[in-house]
This record gives sequence, structure tokens and C-alpha cells, in this order.
Amino acid sequence: MDSFLNFFETLPSWQKLLWIFICISANWIAELIIPLVKFNYKKWKHAGVNLVFLAMDLSINLLFGVLTLGIFTWLNTNEFGLLYLIDLPTWAELLIAVLALDFSAQYLVHYLLHKVPFMWRFHMIHHSDTTVDATSATRHHPGDYLMREVFALLVIILFGIPLAYYLFYRMATVFFAYFTHANFYMPKKLDKILSFVFVTPNMHKFHHHFEMPWTDTNFGNIFSFWDRLFGTLTYDDPKKVIFGLDLVDASKDQDIVYQLNIPFNKKIILKTDK
Repeated sequence: MDSFLNFFETLPSWQKLLWIFICISANWIAELIIPLVKFNYKKWKHAGVNLVFLAMDLSINLLFGVLTLGIFTWLNTNEFGLLYLIDLPTWAELLIAVLALDFSAQYLVHYLLHKVPFMWRFHMIHHSDTTVDATSATRHHPGDYLMREVFALLVIILFGIPLAYYLFYRMATVFFAYFTHANFYMPKKLDKILSFVFVTPNMHKFHHHFEMPWTDTNFGNIFSFWDRLFGTLTYDDPKKVIFGLDLVDASKDQDIVYQLNIPFNKKIILKTDK
């Protein structure tokens, strides 16, 4: 188990980028072979727009990594955090760390990104994509991504999560992000079975429906039982989903300048503003 975790802790940056490339590529191929929805769009142009957001978020991630490296070192040196108060096998501590991060830095912050008007304005960019595919997983306003990183940092400090645990979790989130956004057909029975524990492609599609109440459901990233536990689960026929967001101009879903300005666009009136 130690050698397994050491692999993640010593993983060079180029291999982390390779993992992102593998996850995108694998899902892209699946989309081409067995698409769930046949979009009439320029796939490469759409990907180019979303990859611009990815580049922005990777820059934030790099900066976040540099700033927090000292925190991981301090936590380890001072044995600070909840994990240092218990004596469990390494696999159990890893599971606790992943569960804590997935709940707080994914489900909880995602829920707040929908419910707090200020946060929702930054998150709207992710929902404005009218042709959701694997690359849509990368479509986050820098402000949205930064808020997620802050929540992750708070959980890391509270639980005293080691760097290796955190990097394992990040690799898992990358896989699930591209997997659940990918526009490929998954047999309903298989998807339904997997969805009892994990977030699946069919399940996540409802979150990208253009209007409520479906927009405010299925907030999970790795594990689906948070949505089941807190009553935010929706599961139906994914082909009923219409992608996009009814609050913004759908014709500008690939206009990067328009998208980045959404949080500050006073012409976009939220329901809470009325």
C-alpha cells in the first residue's frame, strides 16, 4: 500500500497531464463510436473553447500546488488533523480522505455554487454549454475553480490529509469528471447498477438540463450516495435532457469573452434578483 501511495506522491507533472489527455481521449473515442446524442456541431472548435478554460484552471492548480506544498509538509511534521487522532490501516485512512474530499470539496461546494447567488454567477459558465461532451468537464470559470480549491484546502487541513492521499483523490476526480460528462451511450441497466454507488454518465446528464428543477440535482462527482442521502437525486431517461442554461444567451456558448463576463453581466437576471 505504501508503494502504491508513493507512486502518486512522486508522480511528475507531465504524467498528471498525460492522465488528463488519456481520460479526454478515451471518452472522445467512445463518443465517436457510440454517441448518446448526435450533436450538429464542430467538435474540435467546441473542444478548443473548453480547453481554454482548462488552461486557465491548470494555471490556478499549479499556483495552488505551489502555495499548499508547505501546508502538506507542516501537517505531516506536526501531525495535525483528524487522521492523526485515529489509528487505522492505510487503506481505511485513504478511503476516509477520499470520502471527506468528495463530500466537502465536490458535493457540498457544488451545492453552494448553485444556491448562493454570488457563487452561482461563476458556476453558470459550466452550465451554459449547449453541447455537453467530455471536454465540458473542463469548462469552469477561474472563480468557480478557485472556490473549489479553497474548500479542498479546508478539508485537507481539518483532516490532516497527506499529499499522496490528495493526489490519488485528484486523479480519481479527473477520471470521473470526463467519464460523467462524456456523450456516449451506456446501457441503462449497467448505468443504473453503477449509479447506486458512483456518479454515472446518464445520471449526471440531468444536472446539465437547461432549466430547474433538474439543474439543481445530482451534485456528486465520484460517489452518488451523497445525492441519495440528501434528497438531491434525479434519475430518468437522459435523452429528455436539453443542454444549456435558460438564463444566458445560448448562441454565445462558445464566445469565451461573453462566458468569462457572465458573473459580472448585469443584464443576466437571476431568479433571486427579481
